[in-house]
Parts: sequence; C-alpha cells; structure tokens
Amino acid sequence: MLYLHGMGHFFPKNIITNRFISELDIGSDEQWILERVGISARRTSLDLDYIKTTKNKDPRGATEASIITRPTSAAAAAKMALSRAGIKPDDIGMVISGTSTPEYTIPAEAALIAAEIGIEVPCLDINAACSTFVIQLSFLASMDPALMPAYILLVNPENYTHVIDYSDRRVAPLFGDGYSAAVISGRVPTPKKFEAFAHGSNPASWHRVKIPKSGHFYQDGSYVQRFAIQRATKSLQHLRNQYPINGNRFKFVGHQANLMMLNHVCKRCDIPETSHWHHVVDYGNTGCSGAASVLSKNWNQLSENDHIALAVVGSGLTWAHAMLIAQ
Repeated sequence: MLYLHGMGHFFPKNIITNRFISELDIGSDEQWILERVGISARRTSLDLDYIKTTKNKDPRGATEASIITRPTSAAAAAKMALSRAGIKPDDIGMVISGTSTPEYTIPAEAALIAAEIGIEVPCLDINAACSTFVIQLSFLASMDPALMPAYILLVNPENYTHVIDYSDRRVAPLFGDGYSAAVISGRVPTPKKFEAFAHGSNPASWHRVKIPKSGHFYQDGSYVQRFAIQRATKSLQHLRNQYPINGNRFKFVGHQANLMMLNHVCKRCDIPETSHWHHVVDYGNTGCSGAASVLSKNWNQLSENDHIALAVVGSGLTWAHAMLIAQ
C-alpha cells in the first residue's frame, strides 16, 4: 500500500488541432481522425511552424524547435503536486522518473528534474513505456516503508510529438506532449491510498511498439490495439471483482491511447460514461503521463469512498493495474 499526497500535471500551450493535421495534407481529414480515434486536439512543446515546414522528418531537430524545455515542464507538474500535498521541495527524499521519449541516454531523467526544482536527493528512473506510472507505484509498494524516504516524487514527462513523423497519417493524429507528477509515501498516512498492484509483460512482442534511437515512433497498430483492449479489460474485470463497489463510486482511468480503445474496454466491463475519467479527446495519447494526469485533472473531484481503477498498457509489451481509494 502507498499513500497519495498530491498530484500535478502540465501541458504545453501550443495546440495541434485536427484541422492543423488535415492541413498537413497527409490524408487525415478532421472527420477521419474523429471517427478513427476520437481525438480532437493534442498539445506540443514544438513550434507549430516547425511541424508545418519539416513534418519532423529528422527528429534530431525537435529539441531546438521546442518552445519549452522538458525539465521546466516536468517541474511545473511537480510543483502542482507539491502544493496539493502541502509540502516543500526540501521535504522530498527521492525523485523517480520515467519516460518513453528521453532527451538524453544518460543521466537519469529524474536528475534533470531534481536540478530544475532545486533539490539534492537520490534520483533514478523506472521506465516501462506507457505503463510506467503504475509500475513505479508497484515497485515502491513492494519495498519496506521503513527503508524509504518519507516523501517520494514521481514525475513522468512525455514529449511524444518530438518522435512523430508528421507525414505518417497512421500516427500523426494520436500523440501529444504531457507531464505528470505525484507525491507518494509508504510512511505518512493520508486519506488517499493505492493498493491491489499487479504488473506483467509479453516480452516476445517487444518489437510491436518501438522508438529507435534518433528515430520515429513505430507501432503495429492493429496488434497493439487488440492487446491494449484485451489486457485492460482483464485488469479492470479483476479490480471490479476484487472491489464490488456499487454505483458511481467505482471509476475507471485507463491508458489514454485513443477514445475508441477506451470505449471498447468500458463496454466490455459495463462502465458508464459518468464513471469513465479520461482526457484523450483534448490531449491525445501522452504516454506514461496520461493516466496520471487524468487523476491530477480530477483531483478536486475525488470524494469519500471513491474507488478509481487504474489499468494501463505499454510497449514491451507491458501492463499494470492498481486501485486508488479515497477515504
């Protein structure tokens, strides 16, 4: 079990609308995008003119074309989480990060973020692509709380638009940039707690989703979609059986891959729209920050006895689930 003290999120100001993608003239009109994936907009840390003129054909140019740095964006999410937790940066005893889109091979992303916040603590990365946030929680929950710092900061920054080929109609409409943060503890109680952790992987299918070094995002779309639906459905059904909560107190937050995938999972598990928390329509797939930033955006909506089932999937192929309970 882990206690949740605060969550934060941040999204860049530049918006990639469906009209913007349609005007790239790659065969993806606005109606086609909505019908295929149910996404209306996504945010990017890139200059929009850069995308228009280059379509990011050489992703090595993306960093220079950024309007805001990764550490600055991640720190903004972290500061929101700290404020909600009611603690200071100096109270943090460890920073853990993870991302599908690192700017550097080394050092750990966590070190850049800690430096931006201005704290000197142990820093490390735990990364499992889009499943990262819940797997980070699962690993920490397996540790002896007495050996952990009082407060740990989890930060998951994603710059997916930096690795997208905007001449590829299959992936251009899907992804956005987003950043999430959470303050957790195994020692300091709070009314919000995570439990019922589980995670796993299908390593033989590692090649189905990948980002080569200095290359573009690639996925076997139909295979990955089927895996995501099947695995998320199993996780959600397992959590529903473990926590037979009636009415609107049981809620679902999934990996924000696309709205069609999420709706399939909800239909299979009889989750009504009022119990499905998501933001994929407005922000697209923001990788490992997706589910966490959904929780953050709904932070003030958490009510007593809410049970929020988290079910995420990612490259690897990986999956993870957990239950957040508000008391």
